[in-house]
Amino acid sequence: MRLFVWSAAFCSLVAAGHAGEALTPPTGTTLLFSAEADGVQIYSCLPKDVSGKDPSYAWTISAPQATLFDVHGQQIGAHGAGPTWTLGDGSAIKGEVVAKQSAPQKGAIPWLLLRVTSHQGGGRFANAVAVRRIDTKGGAEPAESCDAAHIGQVARVRYSATYQFYGT
Repeated sequence: MRLFVWSAAFCSLVAAGHAGEALTPPTGTTLLFSAEADGVQIYSCLPKDVSGKDPSYAWTISAPQATLFDVHGQQIGAHGAGPTWTLGDGSAIKGEVVAKQSAPQKGAIPWLLLRVTSHQGGGRFANAVAVRRIDTKGGAEPAESCDAAHIGQVARVRYSATYQFYGT
């Protein structure tokens, strides 16, 4: 009975918008800081199969383009293709997705856990090892058709998210 109650409580937390176990930052890390992102996810209408064997098309993510803000609403950096995060102190990181969870809000891009794969500069990102994207709003692929008539079309879809940076 206790296991059922605990499981039900855990499931309700995840359903209410909490990051699941797969998005838990690596053991031994601590939260360095959080940033709010406001920007767009950029999609391109492209063939699903570049060899031409499959004649269908799909919206493909090209890059994010967002401004990062601190807890006081002050601009502190930018988020872009790679994915990369760059701060005003000159430090930057690049990440690679290691886990993904569907966002609880319809039309929102997934929540992610990313491993930092490279660093630049010695600022706030110097000891970063992981990035977690949560609380996403918007940014999902466009609802408009993506077909031969729209090939190469670019769509910029507004989104916001919280990025949490973890380090040692």
